[in-house]
Amino acid sequence: MSAPNKNYDPVAVTALSAAEVDRALEAALAAIEAASTLDELKEARLAHDGDKAPLRLARAEIGALPPEAKADAGRRVGAAMNRIREAIGQRQAQLERNRDEQVLVTERVDVTLPFDRTPEGARHPVTMTAERLADVFVAMGYEVAEGPEVEAEWYNFDALNIPPDHPAREMQDTLFVARPDGEPGPQGGYGGTGSPPMLGSGMVLRTHTSPVQIRSLLTRPLPLYVVSPGKVYRNEALDATHLPVFYQIEGLAVDEGLTMADLRGAIQAFVDALFGAGLRTRLRPDYFPFTEPSGDVSMECHVCRGESVKPGADPCRICRSMGWIEIAGCGMVNPRVLVACGIDPDRYSGFAFGLGVERALMLAHGVNEIRDTVDGDVRFSRAFGMEI
Repeated sequence: MSAPNKNYDPVAVTALSAAEVDRALEAALAAIEAASTLDELKEARLAHDGDKAPLRLARAEIGALPPEAKADAGRRVGAAMNRIREAIGQRQAQLERNRDEQVLVTERVDVTLPFDRTPEGARHPVTMTAERLADVFVAMGYEVAEGPEVEAEWYNFDALNIPPDHPAREMQDTLFVARPDGEPGPQGGYGGTGSPPMLGSGMVLRTHTSPVQIRSLLTRPLPLYVVSPGKVYRNEALDATHLPVFYQIEGLAVDEGLTMADLRGAIQAFVDALFGAGLRTRLRPDYFPFTEPSGDVSMECHVCRGESVKPGADPCRICRSMGWIEIAGCGMVNPRVLVACGIDPDRYSGFAFGLGVERALMLAHGVNEIRDTVDGDVRFSRAFGMEI
C-alpha cells in the first residue's frame, strides 16, 4: 500500500471541490440547454465534455489528492460528467426531432397535386381547323396534296393565267426570293411533255396554295380531286384582319363533265360540315384569272340566320346585320390553266375553290382579332380543346 500523500498542493486541486464541480456542471447544463441547433450543441459538448473541458481537467488532478479524498472526488466528478453526457444526449434527441419535423414542413410533398408541373398545351386551332376542312373533302374522295412554300413564278403566276403585268406580281403583294435569270420562257401553252417552260422564272414565297394544284395537274393522272392546305405569304401589314403569313386551303377537281352544279354541291357540303346543316349558300359573280366563270361564296349567317336584317331585330356582330357572310372564292378552271398543264379543255373541265383557314376559324368560333392566332398565347389554344 502506498503511503499517504502529504505533499499535494491544495490550490491545484481546487477544481475538485464540491462547489467548483457544481459550478462547472451548472455551466455545462446551461450551455447545453441554450443550444438551439445541432451545431451549437456540438460546440457545447466540446466545451464541457471535450478533452479540455473543466471537469476533465479536474479529473486529471484526482491523483494528487490524499487516498481518503480520491474516492469522494472521483464519485463527485464522475457523477457530474455522467449528468452532462445525459443532458447532451437528451438535447441532441430533441434537436434531431425538431430538425426532422421542420424538414417535413418545408419539404412536404402534396401527393394529391398533379405530378407533372409542365402546363399542358394544345394543338393550334388553325391546324385543327385546316385538318377538319381537309377531312371534309377527303371523305368526299379528295386527296391531300402538298408543295413547296418557296415557289417558281411559273407555278405561282404564269401557269395560273396571271401574266407578268398583273398587279398581283408587284412588290406590294408578293415577296420575291430570287430574280429571274436568263430569258423569259416561251409564250403559249405547255404541251405536257418534259419540264414546264420555267426558263427565266424567278422564285417567290407562294402567295396562295394554287401552285400545288398546278403541280398536281402535271404529275397526277386524271380524273383529279385534290385539296391543298398550307401556309402562304403576302407583303401586307399586320392588323386586326390581315396577316403577312397565313393559311389557305384550296380544292381542285378536274374530270369529264364537271359543271357549276358540282361546284355548288361541294361548297354546300363544306358549309354543312363546318357550320352545321341548314345554312343557305349563294354565289355572286367575281373575277379570278385562273377561273372562268368566277364567283364568291357567301353563306347565311350561322349566328342570326339572317334575322338581323329584319326591322327591329337585334344587331349581329358576326355578319354586321347583313345576313350573309362571304367565306370563299371559287369558279370553273380557266381553260388556259388546263392548256398550260397539257390537259385538253374540250374533254376535261374542272372547278376550284379556296378560303383562308384563319377566317374560317374566326367565323366558326366568333374570334374578332386575327392576331390572336399568331400571338402564341397557350390560353387561346387551350380554349379550343385538347384534340389529337
